[in-house]
Amino acid sequence: MKYYQLNNGNKIPAIGFGTYKAQEDEGIAAVKKAIETGYRLIDTAAKYENEEAVGKAIKQSGIAREELMITTKLWRENLGYESTKKAFETSLAKLDLDYIDLYLIHWPANAKNYENWQKANNDSWRAMEELVKEGKIKNIGVSNFWPEHLEPLLEAAEIKPVINQIEFHPGYWQPELTRYCKEKNILIEAWSPLARGKVFESEEIKAIAKKYNKSVAQICLRWILEHNALVIPKSSTPERIEHNFDIFDFQLNAEDIKTIDNLPQMGFSGELPNHWPDRV
Repeated sequence: MKYYQLNNGNKIPAIGFGTYKAQEDEGIAAVKKAIETGYRLIDTAAKYENEEAVGKAIKQSGIAREELMITTKLWRENLGYESTKKAFETSLAKLDLDYIDLYLIHWPANAKNYENWQKANNDSWRAMEELVKEGKIKNIGVSNFWPEHLEPLLEAAEIKPVINQIEFHPGYWQPELTRYCKEKNILIEAWSPLARGKVFESEEIKAIAKKYNKSVAQICLRWILEHNALVIPKSSTPERIEHNFDIFDFQLNAEDIKTIDNLPQMGFSGELPNHWPDRV
């Protein structure tokens, strides 16, 4: 396992297990399999409505709690000081845990859904900082934040965000945002790393996969690591869960990284922070 060091000195695995749409028994089985495979970072969110399933899988895994890093997220309709505290306690109870390793603001407030969106983000952040001081959260960060959302937060913050979890995959990897976060020493965490399956249609990635004797999925996940970003693939298939984890025995050369960097847009979700509640 490769680890990244966060800006607060804590460590985090370079690969985690995503649980979007993994619910009930299927979700429990998938998370248990992931932990058995060697994943130690598990990513969920209040909006996924599977925190109970993730919590049950953690208990059933037999792995010591301190060996795992559990991420959950604050949904954008619950931004604000008091509502953040309440939403966090709900997530903690559903997961049946004593603390959360990483808590993220899932999407930033924007002018369409909050009259004073900067205050909504900052008030949530202040609540999260207090929860860190109380020992209920180990690390705090954001998700889907652009520089325009991060700047006012960074100005007001006492504790700096350790992570920005963003859509990041071949065909849509937000290089300017990635560079900005690296300059601020904020780790990028990649969601939708396989571009909603669109990468499997790419002839360029297929050719690179053949060259390395690896699968298209492994090439894409490794490419994300080559950008010093954290990746959270998701699957409910045991073989794919194992397969996605097996990306530490090779490296991509600079030419192949550049080829993937320059691929045309594919698999973009259409979700942008300032467009909600609308989509592109």
